[in-house]
Amino acid sequence: MRKTSLFLLFILLSIFVRAQKLQVSELTCNYKSNPVGIDALQPQLSWKLEAAERNTMQTAYELRVAVSKTDLQNGRQLEWQSGKVNSGQSAHLPYKGAALKSKTRYYWQVRVWDNHKNTSEWSDVNYWETGLLTPNDWTAKWIQTSTDTEGKVGPAPMFGRSFDLLGPVKNARLYITAHGLYEAKLNGQKVGDHYFTPGWTSYHKRLQYQTYDVTAMLRPGKNAALVTIGDGWYRGNLEFNHKRNLYGKEVGLLFQLEIEYANGRKETISSDENWKASFNGPVKASDIYNGETYDARLEKNTAVQEFTTAGWQKVKTVDFKLDNLVAPIGPAVSKHERFAPAKVFKTPKGELVADFGQNLVGWVQLKLKGKAGDTVTLNHAEVLDKDGNFYTENLRNARQENKYILSGAKTDVLEPHFTFQGFRYIKISGYNGKLDSTNLNAIAIYSDMAPSGKFATSNPLLNQLQSNIQWGQKGNFVDVPTDCPQRDERLGWTGDAQVFFKTAAYNMDVAAFFSKWLSDLNVDQHANGNVPVVIPDVRAIKNAGSAGWGDVATIIPWDFYQAYGDKALLARQYNSMKAWVEYIRSISKNNLWNSGPHYGDWLFYTMADDRDGKAAITDKFFIAQAFYAHSTQNLINAAKVLGNNADVQTYTELLKAIKQAFLNEYVTPSGRLVSSSQTAYVLALNFDLLPENLRAQAAQRLADNVAAYGNHLTTGFLGTPYLCHVLSRFGYNDVAYKLLLQETYPSWLYPVKKGATTIWERWDGIKPDGSFQAVSMNSFNHYAYGAIGDWMYRTVTGITELEPGYKKISIAPKPGGNLKNASAELQTIYGKVKSSWTIEGGRTKLTVIIPANTTAKIVLPNTANLKITESGTAIDKIKAITDVKNVAGNTELTAGSGTYQFEY
Repeated sequence: MRKTSLFLLFILLSIFVRAQKLQVSELTCNYKSNPVGIDALQPQLSWKLEAAERNTMQTAYELRVAVSKTDLQNGRQLEWQSGKVNSGQSAHLPYKGAALKSKTRYYWQVRVWDNHKNTSEWSDVNYWETGLLTPNDWTAKWIQTSTDTEGKVGPAPMFGRSFDLLGPVKNARLYITAHGLYEAKLNGQKVGDHYFTPGWTSYHKRLQYQTYDVTAMLRPGKNAALVTIGDGWYRGNLEFNHKRNLYGKEVGLLFQLEIEYANGRKETISSDENWKASFNGPVKASDIYNGETYDARLEKNTAVQEFTTAGWQKVKTVDFKLDNLVAPIGPAVSKHERFAPAKVFKTPKGELVADFGQNLVGWVQLKLKGKAGDTVTLNHAEVLDKDGNFYTENLRNARQENKYILSGAKTDVLEPHFTFQGFRYIKISGYNGKLDSTNLNAIAIYSDMAPSGKFATSNPLLNQLQSNIQWGQKGNFVDVPTDCPQRDERLGWTGDAQVFFKTAAYNMDVAAFFSKWLSDLNVDQHANGNVPVVIPDVRAIKNAGSAGWGDVATIIPWDFYQAYGDKALLARQYNSMKAWVEYIRSISKNNLWNSGPHYGDWLFYTMADDRDGKAAITDKFFIAQAFYAHSTQNLINAAKVLGNNADVQTYTELLKAIKQAFLNEYVTPSGRLVSSSQTAYVLALNFDLLPENLRAQAAQRLADNVAAYGNHLTTGFLGTPYLCHVLSRFGYNDVAYKLLLQETYPSWLYPVKKGATTIWERWDGIKPDGSFQAVSMNSFNHYAYGAIGDWMYRTVTGITELEPGYKKISIAPKPGGNLKNASAELQTIYGKVKSSWTIEGGRTKLTVIIPANTTAKIVLPNTANLKITESGTAIDKIKAITDVKNVAGNTELTAGSGTYQFEY
C-alpha cells in the first residue's frame, strides 16, 4: 500500500511539474488589462505563453467566460466556452459567446496546450466590463450654465449637486463626458487619475465618455459631486491665429452615477435640472495654447457643500444627441516622470529661470506659501538663445503661461488642470523665495502607453538620439499624435504620424492609441474619399488631399497589421483605404496624380542664394505619383489578407498602370529621374517603381548623391524615413551608417551635438552660429525625423516581423559604423524579442531571445566559413535549431522559442 501511495504521489508530482513548464500570462482585452467601460460587442482576447522549454508552440487553447467569478472557476453558467480549439492563435481571439449586456462585468480565463504535450493550468481570472452599449442606456441630460458665454474666454464653470445615500454602497459606476475638458470630484476627491478627459475626437461624430468605479468614494448620508469644465479642444484656441469655438460655444456636462446598495437597491444620480452651476471657481481661465490662471483663494468654493450659497445658479438642460457617444478605445492621458530642476539661475537679462534638463510635455507643480493675492507667473520655453536668455519667439501666438494667485492661508500645491506645455525651461515671476526640488518639479504628461522597446549601442550619441526619439514620441502622443506640443498648432498631422508609426510601435505599445485615432480618420474622411491633413479635422477643406499626408489612410493600417497582427482593425479600415485610392484615381489623368495641393518633401535641405542648385528639391507631383503607387500596393496587400479577391485583381492592374505612368513621366530611357534628389531616388526604389534592370544604377546614383553632399542627408519629412532602409537594401549599408553617424548639419546627430533632448522640426533649428531658424516654424519637439528609429531597430540589431504581429521573426543584425555593441528588446503581442551583439577581439557574440509560440529566422552576417557555436555547442548539434544554410556569405537558420547565445 505504501509503495502504491508513493507511486501515485510521484505521478501527481510529475503532472504538476510538467504543467508548470507551461503558463499563460498577461491577458488583455482589446489591448487593455481588465478594462472597465468598453462598448465592443466582440472584444478581442489575447494572452502570452511562458515556457522554459525551447521551441514551444501552442497547439490548442480553451476559453471560458462568465458573469460570476465563482461560476467561471467552477465551469458553470458560462456565457461562452470555446471548448478545446486546435489552434496556435493566442492573440485577437474574438469573443463568440452570448450577446453582451450593458453595465456588466465579464470574467474570463484561458488554458493552452503545447507541442511538448504540456497543458497549462487555467490562467488567473481577468475581466472586462461593458459600458453603456446603446443611447437608451443614458438617463442623464446634457446641462449647461444658464448664462450664455458666447464662447468668450472666461472662468471654467463648475457644476455641482449634493445627494443623500441611504446606506452602504456595494457598487457604483460613474459614466461621464463633457463638451470641453472635465475634472470630476466626489466628496472633494478627484475621480480617476486621467487628464484632458474626455479626450480629443471628432466631437460631433465621436464623443468619448469615461467609466469610473467610484464605489470607495461614496458614503452613507450626505455626498457631493462637483465637475469643473475647461474650454479644451472643444471651444478653446485651435489651429492658427486664435481660432475658437470650432465645435461649440458653450461647455456642457453629461453625468450618470449608478449606485447599487449593499441591500440590492439601486439608484441613479444624473445631470438634470436639479444641478447648480457657478463661475466662481479657482480656474479663472484655461486654454491649451495660452495656459491657465488659477486663484487658490477660491478653492474654498470647491469644498463639499449644498450648492445653495451665493454665486450658484440654476442650470439648463439641452437636447443634444446621444448616438455619438462612444467608449474610449485608446489609453488615457496620465502623469509619468517627474523632474527636479537641474539648476535655477538668473539669465543675462536678469530673469529667474529653471532648467529641468529635458524638453518635455506636461506642467510644473509648485508648492509655495506667500501672501494672499500674490501672483506667481510661469512662462515656458524649449531653449535659451545664444546669449543664454529665455526664448519664446518660436511659440508664435501661444503664450504657454500659467498664473497662480496664492491663498496665503497655507502652502499651496499648484498645477494646471486643462492645459499642458512643451518646455525644458520655465521663467518664474512674482516669487522671491528659494526654488529647488522641494517646491518646484516638472511632471511629464502623455497617453498611458507601456514601453515596448529598448535600444542602446556603444555610441553615446546614438543613445542620446534614441532618448530624443522616445521623448519626442511621449511629448506628442497626448491623446492624439500631434506635430508639436508647444506653439499654436498641436494638431494631429497625418503626414507626421504615418512616417513615424513604425518607430512609434517599436518604442511603445501604440496599438490602442492609433486604433482610437484611426477611428476619427474614418469619420473625418471626406465623402469623396479625400483625407484631411489633420485628424481630428479642423482645417479648411482645400487643405486636404496632400500626398504623403492623405496616404496615412493606407500606410498606418497596413503597418499596424504588420506590427500587431490585428486583422479586425485592417478590416475596419479597409473601406477608408479603398476610398482614398479611389479618390486619387478620380482626380488622376492617364493614371497620373498631377493635381491638388501638396506639401511635398516638407522641410528638405535648402539654402539661401542657391546658385549651384544644391537645394534638394523634389517635384511634388513626382512624390504624389510615388505615394499613389504605394497606397495602391497597401490596398492590394490588405485585400489579399481579407480575401477580397476581386479587389486584388482590380488594383493589381491599376498598380501596373500607375507604375507605367510614372516611368513615362518621370524616368528617362537611361534610368535618370527628373528630380535628382535623394528623396526622389529613395521613393522610386522603396516603392519598387523602377524595373529590376534600373534599380542598381538608381541605388548607385543615390549613394553618389549622398557622397556629393559630404555624407549628409538632404531629405525632408517624406524621404527621411526610407533613406537608410533603401541604402541598406541595395548594398550600401556602410553609407547608411555614415549618414546615421554624421555629426554636422544636416544630420540626425547635429541636434544631439547641439544639446537637443528631443527631435527638432528642422535639421538646423539652431544654426551652427547659435542663431535660430525662422520663428514662424521652428519647433524643438517634432518627432517626424525620429523615424530613423525604425532603421536602428530593424538594421542595427535586426529585429523585424516576418509574419504579422511577430508570429515569425527575423533577427538579422548588420553591424557597422565601428560600433562595438548594440542591443534591442521589443515586447511583441507574443512576448519579448531580444537581439544583442558585441564585437571584441575579432569575435562576435549574439544573444537572441525568441518568445514562446513564435519562431525566428536568424541571419548571422559574414559567417559562411566560420565556426559558429550556441552556448558552446556547434549549432548543427542544437535540437531547437534547424534549416542551417549558407546564403550569400551569411549563415541562416531557423530557431524556436528560447534564449540563444551565438558566438563566432
